[in-house]
Order: sequence, then C-alpha cells, then structure tokens
Amino acid sequence: MTRETSRPEYAQRMHRVLERVDRHLDEPLDLARLADVANFSAFHFHRVFSAWMGETLGDYVRRRRLEIAALCLATQPRSSVLNIALSVGFNSAEAFTRAFRIRFGASPSAWRREERKNRRTNRNVDQDAERDTLHHGVTHFTERAAMKVKVVELAPAYVAYLRHIGPYGEQLSRFWQDTVYPWMVTNDPVGKPRYGVSHDDPAITAPEQCRYDACVAVPKDFAGTGSYQTTTLPGGKYAVTRFKGSAALIGDTWVAMLRDWLPESGMQLDARPMFEFYSPEMSFDPKTGAFECDLYVPLKPL
Repeated sequence: MTRETSRPEYAQRMHRVLERVDRHLDEPLDLARLADVANFSAFHFHRVFSAWMGETLGDYVRRRRLEIAALCLATQPRSSVLNIALSVGFNSAEAFTRAFRIRFGASPSAWRREERKNRRTNRNVDQDAERDTLHHGVTHFTERAAMKVKVVELAPAYVAYLRHIGPYGEQLSRFWQDTVYPWMVTNDPVGKPRYGVSHDDPAITAPEQCRYDACVAVPKDFAGTGSYQTTTLPGGKYAVTRFKGSAALIGDTWVAMLRDWLPESGMQLDARPMFEFYSPEMSFDPKTGAFECDLYVPLKPL
C-alpha cells in the first residue's frame, strides 16, 4: 500500500473509532475494544491514536464523556447528577464529580446552577433588547419565542462526508463553499439532500477541537474521489425546527432548542448526532449569505 492510499485508510479507521466513542459513551471504551474497531493491534493503537489526534485515547474518551455530561447538565435540569454520570460511562457520582471539577473548575451541581443563571440573564438581556428595538425590526428573542418545534420519526440516511475541525460559524460557510461544493461537483452528488453534523457544543468544547461533518446523501455503492468518509446517520425520533438566517446566527438557534425548548419537552438527548438538514429546494442568498435549513435534535424519553 502506497503513502497515497494508506493515509485515507488510516483516516477511515480513525473516524470509525471516533464514531464508536461518541455513540457508546455509556459503555466500556478500553484500548483493546477500540483497537479492534480500528483493526490495529492494541500494542500500536495507542501511539497511532495519539499521533493522529494530538491527545491520548484515555484523555480523548474522558474529555468527550465530560463534555457530553456538561451538555446534559445544561439541557436536562430534572436529571440527577448520578444519572448523567452513569449515562456517559462513570460508575459513581464521586468519580464523575472529581473528573468534572478538574475539567471545568466546579462541581457538576455548581456548574449547572451557574449555567441556568447565565441562561436566565441572557434571556433578560434579550427581552431588554427587544423593548429597545421595537421600531427597528424583530429581535432574536422574538424569533426564539416563536420557534416552532415538532417531533418526527426519520429513516436512516447513508452519506459521504468531509470533516472540518475548528471554530463553527462563518468558517463553516467557507468550508462548504471552498471545499465541499468543489468536491460535490467533481463527484456528482450535486442536487442531493445535504446534512451538517455538529459533533461538539462550542460553548463547552475548545473551538480548535470542534468537529463538523459536511454530508451529502449518496447510494450505498458510492465510490468517489478525494478525502471523504461514509457513514449512516441514524434514524429514529428527532425534534426539528426551521432556521432562516446567516451562519453567524445559527448557533443561537441551536442554543434556544437545547437550553430552552428541550428542558421543557419531557425528553432528553441520546447518543445520536445532532445535524442540520438542507433539502435541494431550500433557499440560499449568495449576496447576503442567508440560508434556510432544518435543525434536528435526537430524542429519547426522560
């Protein structure tokens, strides 16, 4: 195998490992099991992972467990700290609290209280802004208050994707325009449904570690060119709302869904990824950068 062919093979194996970690945080994720997923020997896998990711396997798994736990603390105020700890693979509240304090500088309960306080403060700021700008158009708070969310059942979707690692926002627009669209033109899935998968919460994960997959629906026998991966976006129950605006505002709508709508819904997140859905008919204004898409949040009973 040449250098040109071996690097895509390494990337494919490492992507399988990261996907297994994110979707099975409540299960044992030891070196031997993940080495099997990557089809590497356990003896070499930890070095390969560290060189590829810039952090050890143990550090990566611990970080993902704590980041998902922090998201659950913020979005599931009625879930106990112990239940959240167990849901991300810790076997006791004590072990979870120690690790959480090291990562975030506060206990889970204190972090949750501060997060809820910040949310209330931000809501009041938005309300004040609305009163101050009644004659200058609709504010984000008004849009959030009018947010329409419905719960739907989706079928699985097989996709090819290109990954962006780094801050969200305008950089993702450039990634789609400068990297993804040229790849789509070359490989001929233009006009197919597209998906944007945000694996990380930028309010919790460091910007340089945030991962985003730009996906396009393809047939199971798709064989393209370039540095792409394939996966299946899981089906099941999702909450969905329509977004219209610029890339700079889409993060606010995600926050409104996760930290305003979700805690009142009687539902909670599960391990499936959240994503944006772009049908071929959805609008995009190249002059302003404004676009529309549907935001999907995976749900399970609380």
